[in-house]
Amino acid sequence: MTNAFILLLLLLLVFLNSNGSEAQNKTQPRGPKAPVAKPKAKAVADPDALPPAAENCNGVYISYEFHSRKKEFPHVKNVSAQSWAFNATAVVLNTGREILKRWKLFIKFQHDEILVNVNGGVLFDGEDFPVSVGNGTHIVGGSNADLDTSINTANDLTQIQAEIQISGTQFGVRTNGIPMPKTIKLENDGYKCPPPTTKKSSMWACCKRDKKSKLKEKKTKYLPRQKGDLTIAYDVQQAYDNNYNVEVTMQNNNPLGRLDHWNLTWEWTKGEFIYNMKGAFTREIEYSGCVNGVAGQYYKDMDFSKVWNCQKKPIISDMPPEKINDTQLGQIPYCCRNGTILPTLMDESQSKSVFQMQVFKVPPDMNKTSIFPPEKWKIMGILNPDYQCGPPLRVDPARTPDTRGLDATVIGIASWQIVCNITKSSKRSTRCCVSFSAYYNDSVVPCNTCACGCDDTDHCNPNAKALLLPPEALLIPFQNRTVKTLAWAKLKHFHTPKKLPCGDNCGVSLNWHIASDHKGGWSARITLFNWETTPFQNWFTALQFKRRVGIGFEKVYSFNGTFLPKLNHTVFMQGIEGANYLLGIDNSSNPKVPGKQQSVISFTKKFTPGIKIPKGDGFPSKVFFNGEECSLPTQFPIGNGNPHNNVDLVHALLLLVLPFIINHIMY
Repeated sequence: MTNAFILLLLLLLVFLNSNGSEAQNKTQPRGPKAPVAKPKAKAVADPDALPPAAENCNGVYISYEFHSRKKEFPHVKNVSAQSWAFNATAVVLNTGREILKRWKLFIKFQHDEILVNVNGGVLFDGEDFPVSVGNGTHIVGGSNADLDTSINTANDLTQIQAEIQISGTQFGVRTNGIPMPKTIKLENDGYKCPPPTTKKSSMWACCKRDKKSKLKEKKTKYLPRQKGDLTIAYDVQQAYDNNYNVEVTMQNNNPLGRLDHWNLTWEWTKGEFIYNMKGAFTREIEYSGCVNGVAGQYYKDMDFSKVWNCQKKPIISDMPPEKINDTQLGQIPYCCRNGTILPTLMDESQSKSVFQMQVFKVPPDMNKTSIFPPEKWKIMGILNPDYQCGPPLRVDPARTPDTRGLDATVIGIASWQIVCNITKSSKRSTRCCVSFSAYYNDSVVPCNTCACGCDDTDHCNPNAKALLLPPEALLIPFQNRTVKTLAWAKLKHFHTPKKLPCGDNCGVSLNWHIASDHKGGWSARITLFNWETTPFQNWFTALQFKRRVGIGFEKVYSFNGTFLPKLNHTVFMQGIEGANYLLGIDNSSNPKVPGKQQSVISFTKKFTPGIKIPKGDGFPSKVFFNGEECSLPTQFPIGNGNPHNNVDLVHALLLLVLPFIINHIMY
């Protein structure tokens, strides 16, 4: 009983205590809650935040960031031969007070890189992907060629920064290595870059204005037109919302530059197409690309059968001469010459070509000011130098005289310039070659083996040295010289390999023959051979010599000759009027007879008394035909040092006298 009573009393006390606590909670005013400890949030990186080096740069900040790489097939054990796919980003950021015009970034790659794609910029040389850049490459802006300042744009990164996404292949990198370029550099005039800082997968530098560089005052918004071996102007003359009219002008500025039957190509980047042309034509009249593309969806009522070309990469050629007065296709100054562009030295009126186009656009670029020139320009001829063209760069608008006879100047709507320079291509062989001969040596040193390439090497040795020839063999095609060559080698006791060397395979060859040498001067004979069926009209050839031998030039007897002292002492020759046509090969004869022209050239020793013609001073170090640099022999005929004799009298007399001397000594 007592225990039960005590238990009941305890339960009652617990009940009363709990009710009191609840009442206290309901009536007591709420105070500040005790702070609850929370885990610290991780800091989120600002996507627009710039690296400290960029924040502190007063000039132009450039960087290269390596992201990743992956082993490509095939997998090989040789580390230097293993290829890797890589991705990287380059940045050009204007952090200064001046607008950066035509930014140009150089990346010195060093792992035999091959680029397969570049976004945010274009390769300066305009090469198609994939392109080998193992020795470095220049990247310039396409649509963002100029970078404004932060002050002018309220720090709008889209206007002051160029971000270039790079992907490609590289070789010879260890598995745990970080393949960085050797250096990066801004190559704009007036800027000076320090050696870049490299930290793991990042490389950066702050390029500043060179205080010693004087800035020219710019009176226009765009930079003036630049110089180059060949310049192409893209001048917009009329602009509408959905199309514009443009004139394209190609100007030859190099005295040794030339184009025959030129073909011009580019790449449209915004879906444009050529609706009409005058002064030139596209090699293919194609409009299916428009019908099946964006243009067909937008221009639903357009008759695309009247469109000239809808290809992304059209090939354009000059009109033939008979179209020069055609009201629909011609009547454009400097057009219609079958694609011939001569040096100004030969004919200034034929040193440029012009044509006009009507270009239609597609959405979203449907306003008068939304005009983008094509990119990746290339131009080539049939036997001419190679040209490497840069990207189209915005320049001052074209200025032309008023066509109504008023004393006024018409300023165009917009202009771009493409600068092309002559380059020696490593991707192809030359297309002409030279042989050497002299009066003091019976044999002719022929053109080099495979001078212009070799396609079939099963029956000949492409690496063997060319065999010496008898003079008459020069008139025979290289395919038919075997019998004469072997007979000459047997007669002269020359070594002949089991597998004979291949021919030169050149369409044009030249022979330089030393004809005479005396105390006051010397003479040579040059012969041009055309082994192609296509004739060459208004041809020219040019020669350059070592030791300034060319300054002794006197006269060319059957050609027109000019000495160009400011161009490496070049002797420039062309056919005289009425005889400036180098005919093609005559296929009706057996063996075939090449088209040929020949002349004698005289030189004086008045200004070069120390030259030694039989020792090789009379042979040119460079020979050009229609602008193409020809392959030269690796040796030249050797004489006995006596310019007045064709027989080695010194050795002959020595053989006669030596027995008598020995006999006198012994007895």
